[in-house]
Amino acid sequence: MLTLSSAWRWEHLGSLKYLLFAPFLVKGLFSSLEDDGMDWCTHILIICALRATTYSFWTSYCNMYFLNRNRRIIQQGVDFKQIDKEWHWDNFIILQGMIASLGLYIFPVLRELLPVWNTRGFIAIIILHILGSEPLYYWAHRCFHGDYLFSKYHSFHHSSPIPQPFTAASATSLEQLLLTAVMAIPILGSILIGYGSISMIYVYVLSFDFLRCLGHCNVELIPHQIFDIFPVFKYLLHTPTYHSIHHTEMDSNYCLFMPLYDALGNTLNNKSWELHRIMSINSGKNKCVPNFVFLAHVVDITSSTHVQFIFRSVASMPYDTRVFMLPLWPVAFVVMLLMWAKSKVFLLSFYNLRGKLHQTWVVPRFGFQYFLPFAKRGINKQIEDAILRADRLGVKVISLAALNKNEALNGGGLLFVNKYPNLKVRVVHGNTLTAAVTLNEINEDVAEVFLTGATSKLGRAIALYLCRRKIRVLMLTSSADRFQKIQKEAPADCQKYLVLVTKYQAAKHCKTWIVGKWITAKEQNWAPPGTHFHQFVVPPIFTFRKDCTYGDLAAMRLPTDVEGLGCCEYTMDRGVVHACHAGGAVHHLEGWTHHEVGALQVDRIDIVWEAALKHGFRPVSDKNNISRKQNLNVNNNNI
Repeated sequence: MLTLSSAWRWEHLGSLKYLLFAPFLVKGLFSSLEDDGMDWCTHILIICALRATTYSFWTSYCNMYFLNRNRRIIQQGVDFKQIDKEWHWDNFIILQGMIASLGLYIFPVLRELLPVWNTRGFIAIIILHILGSEPLYYWAHRCFHGDYLFSKYHSFHHSSPIPQPFTAASATSLEQLLLTAVMAIPILGSILIGYGSISMIYVYVLSFDFLRCLGHCNVELIPHQIFDIFPVFKYLLHTPTYHSIHHTEMDSNYCLFMPLYDALGNTLNNKSWELHRIMSINSGKNKCVPNFVFLAHVVDITSSTHVQFIFRSVASMPYDTRVFMLPLWPVAFVVMLLMWAKSKVFLLSFYNLRGKLHQTWVVPRFGFQYFLPFAKRGINKQIEDAILRADRLGVKVISLAALNKNEALNGGGLLFVNKYPNLKVRVVHGNTLTAAVTLNEINEDVAEVFLTGATSKLGRAIALYLCRRKIRVLMLTSSADRFQKIQKEAPADCQKYLVLVTKYQAAKHCKTWIVGKWITAKEQNWAPPGTHFHQFVVPPIFTFRKDCTYGDLAAMRLPTDVEGLGCCEYTMDRGVVHACHAGGAVHHLEGWTHHEVGALQVDRIDIVWEAALKHGFRPVSDKNNISRKQNLNVNNNNI
């Protein structure tokens, strides 16, 4: 079934590998129907489920940066490469469940009814662990750091640069067989001497997993005061800092859970206790101030579960409705109500770009709340507090996402800049780059476009830019006054290219639609076959027409030297962010000192576009992404 390498024979099955538990489930169901009580198959299933839950909860906590950002030991983020490598972290649970069942079949004596509780069993298992499991693991671990075993087997475990609970579970099958033996010694020993119990097995296995997760969590949770009061404890329990040193230096701190064996084997790193003390003392301080902040908000209840601290693997893929996530909807709804009642802006994710820390903060409000008149003041207060906090911390640029810069809400951020004229942090809406990305995707031979959302900040800028290029723009709006105001902004010889339309029927011969306002299936049906829908509306429109093509949301691919990025931004592909996010990052990288709020400056569209390309940002498009100005061929291969 398996080879003693990093590959597992059932990995190619994907999610179907969990069918290996089917025999346990069937056997358990038959036993319950025959009134035999809970048999050993059911216990194995329950223990496996609890073990998976333990690792998942620990990983969720590790990714709650809003709770532990100041306690993180290694500050870098977990990237897509590490997430993919650890995707099948739960292979060991399947392996050990199968070994447990095999052992019970081979040795029927082990299937004899065990009591629920036996106090002596807990004492026995602790002694056997200290005298058997700890030294066995210590010496085996040292051997795995020899040249041959390390290169062939153990290097896979150490190839994860940032320790996480899933890292503890990610190892070759040979190493997992060793861990199985390490766990089996105390359990079998206690049973064979007559002190075994069901509760003893549950507690030992789950405690073993709990401590493994603790050591790999990359968050220092153990206060140094405990070791000051009881110095002997430092030899009985390792800390996350202690094991993190093993992962960074790899020549010391080999113990399982008890540093006593490192002390006896002369492999205890001398920096262990001092680094732990420093981490513990500094846990209340802001150690990492971001240079750039993208201020987002929650889109809707369903997508609110698309975050790293719920399912890391799901968040590492573009958002999509997944059936197995739907049971979380009621929980997400309750959380939404609690956030509405009392909450503040929180840190969601981060990455590093050229040595600078970029963070995403989230306003705890959902999309529909932005359209509630009575919620406007509270939302602006949340955004204002975030801007002032960024200003106090020394953040260079804060970029407002989606509805956080809504014109009706705060004038595209103008409200805050006018209220606080002495802000050191630069407030930007990033829409200049959004306009540039949208315009770049329009073919150069296009002579006419149909534009919805024409009087919005983006619509106005796109219309003015296109008319300067002598492209006819059919501007859909019911406000003749706003249309005339925009038309007057255009050069006199270009005003004739701006055309007011009030109905979708006017675009029935136009094959280039730029969508800045949500359109229904009925409205899309006015487009002729072969139409391409460009869009800068969030969320994107539904793709109703099979005889038309639909462009991506205005977005850009981050530079290739981005580090620590391990989550997708809403429906964006890996490494792709919304154009307004990229616009804020470019603003920071360029060192521009002006605020980008309110109306878009059409003259800056090409400037921002060229700056983005200069810094390695690339457009996401179905075509070859050739710049009008520079005729650049851009490699847009998907990850």
